[in-house]
Amino acid sequence: MHLTEEDLQAIWLTLKLASTVTLLLLVIATPLAWWLGRTSSKFKAPIAALFSLPLILPPTVLGFYLLLAMGPNGWVGQLTQSLGIGLLPFTFWGLVVASIVYSLPFAVYPIQNAVEQLGDRPMEVAATLGAGPLDRFFNVALPLLKPGIFSAAVLTFAHTVGEFGIVLMIGGNIPNETRVIAVQMYDHVEALEYVEAHGLAALMLAFSFIVLLLLYGLRHKRNVPHGAMQ
Repeated sequence: MHLTEEDLQAIWLTLKLASTVTLLLLVIATPLAWWLGRTSSKFKAPIAALFSLPLILPPTVLGFYLLLAMGPNGWVGQLTQSLGIGLLPFTFWGLVVASIVYSLPFAVYPIQNAVEQLGDRPMEVAATLGAGPLDRFFNVALPLLKPGIFSAAVLTFAHTVGEFGIVLMIGGNIPNETRVIAVQMYDHVEALEYVEAHGLAALMLAFSFIVLLLLYGLRHKRNVPHGAMQ
């Protein structure tokens, strides 16, 4: 496998982006998934539909509207400029914001499913023992939600690593700043450098297989009775 210096830089930037997005999304998605998994509000459906749009919207469409929002005339762009941050498009943090929006459903749904499977019983028992709301959430709910949180982290990381359309729309193709693996591989193919493209493609293929192996292994472990594994 032949990897150029530019390939290694793209790999490092991709891992940095995926790690940052995963950590931030777990903080954002956990309370949102908790609310969606427990509420009976009439606003649940429209809010869930809003956050699910990245699942069906073409990445270029989502990237286009994010580019407008974060541009000099968009409300996000005007806010960041007033705060002295500058404009986010074609920067690493612009990629972070776009990736958070794009990968949000992949973080929310595994945790929401875990919340719905948890039910009310553990929280009710903890309440009868005198535990407050925060105590119940951090010491009772979160440990029981670990499988869902782990699945969300793996899916979010993998989804961010594989992004192409939205990162190209928001970040362009700037070395060491926004050129991630998918964009670097596209550059190789465009330049007819198939050997280099094959190296990155094989790396992505192996990574995708490992991610699926982790997820299916976790699902199998949860479904097999404890006594059957001994």
